[in-house]
Amino acid sequence: MCGRFVRAKMPEVYAKTFDLMGVPSMPSSYNVAPTQPVLAMRMNEAGKECAVLRWGLIPFWAKDKKMNFINARGDTLFEKPAFKAAAKRRRCLILADGYFEWKTLGPKKKQPFYFRLKGDAPFAFAGIWDTWTPPHTQPLSQEGRGELEPIESCAIITTDANELSQPIHDRMPVMLRGAAAEAWLDPAVEELASLAHLLRPFAADDMTCYAVGPLVGNVKNNSPECIEPLV
Repeated sequence: MCGRFVRAKMPEVYAKTFDLMGVPSMPSSYNVAPTQPVLAMRMNEAGKECAVLRWGLIPFWAKDKKMNFINARGDTLFEKPAFKAAAKRRRCLILADGYFEWKTLGPKKKQPFYFRLKGDAPFAFAGIWDTWTPPHTQPLSQEGRGELEPIESCAIITTDANELSQPIHDRMPVMLRGAAAEAWLDPAVEELASLAHLLRPFAADDMTCYAVGPLVGNVKNNSPECIEPLV
């Protein structure tokens, strides 16, 4: 699974990398966690846009926001009721610099590792998004009306681990860039079988990873120290 990642570059870096007209300004985060806002590319009527979404996909039909998914398995993405409609019509790319994964060392001990591209270039996770509107049965006060606002949320798609990741964890996020990223966003593609080849492990030779300290384990920690190599 992918439960923490990094998005710390300036907006113009992501805009240039992914050919975006603009990227919303957000504080850098070295420890992005579920339920927090993320930057995601998606298509609208005018073309490609970058939006702020909540990490943790809430299906449009959910009774409440307790039903949410931070990850969706690529091998069952086109079959699961929670994901199938979004995979067909609401695909997105979630901007990132790297991600964390934990290796189990014992019954109560895990070691975090940081994964990124060689050269530290930004990339995108393959994702899906949805819009959920909270149900309501009675009028709310002015203060409570904000609770009825629709929530746009997303999930990161995962796949089998590549050779670099396998010693740490058996799953990894689907990482896309270039033509693969554009193909994932293409709204003209609705035949899901034609997208399956994109949901494969990223090339291990283009990535690097190293052990980091325990800071990232606490969501309150959000500083460059989270990605410093463990000495």
